[in-house]
Amino acid sequence: MSFRVIDTETCGLDGGVVEVASVDVVDGQLCNAMSDLVNPDRPIGHEAMAIHHITEAMVEDKPRIAKVIGRYHGSPYYVAHNAAFDRRMLPEMQGQWICTVKLARKLYPGLKYGNQYLRYALNLEVTVPEGLYPHRALYDCYVTAALLVKIINDSGWSAEEMAALCNEVTLLTTMKFGKYRGQPMERVALEDPGYLKWMLKNLKDLSGDMRFSINHYLNQSS
Repeated sequence: MSFRVIDTETCGLDGGVVEVASVDVVDGQLCNAMSDLVNPDRPIGHEAMAIHHITEAMVEDKPRIAKVIGRYHGSPYYVAHNAAFDRRMLPEMQGQWICTVKLARKLYPGLKYGNQYLRYALNLEVTVPEGLYPHRALYDCYVTAALLVKIINDSGWSAEEMAALCNEVTLLTTMKFGKYRGQPMERVALEDPGYLKWMLKNLKDLSGDMRFSINHYLNQSS
């Protein structure tokens, strides 16, 4: 089986790619690492900069994402941690998408699902090239690739099965962003259903999982 684990760093949650990277997983082995800094179409937010430490000066002479994305094409499967986000950030990629967040939720219930949390909770074997650090795209690719290998070994799922599972909607239990971030979605539906209805109406890029979950808890509380 061959997969391309891909990750982006952005100007913020609304987009603007500043870095893209990937590493291939072929028969359980990591190879063909690639990364590019990217000149975005908007200023880099300070909150984003504080996470990935990519500054305006670092990308001012770099190409746009449309110029570099071609060398990341050609894989039958693209894997990302929270694939809905990275898929939305990138120009259209030909291939099926696999989300390690969704697979981890199914295979390892009751955990937190951040990349670094899962790295230590699952005792992943991660070897990252010197000079990389968390929240740079290539570093995060190595962690996600190790998670993918662990998921495959523990589950026995084929690539086709993982892709199919990732196309299913998942019932989320906590708010992932906004003023109620980290709080139980069921409680928010009971105490402030208007906020969830506002999200459904105004946030056009809500993930399928979030939209499904909001509707579930609103219906449950009515």
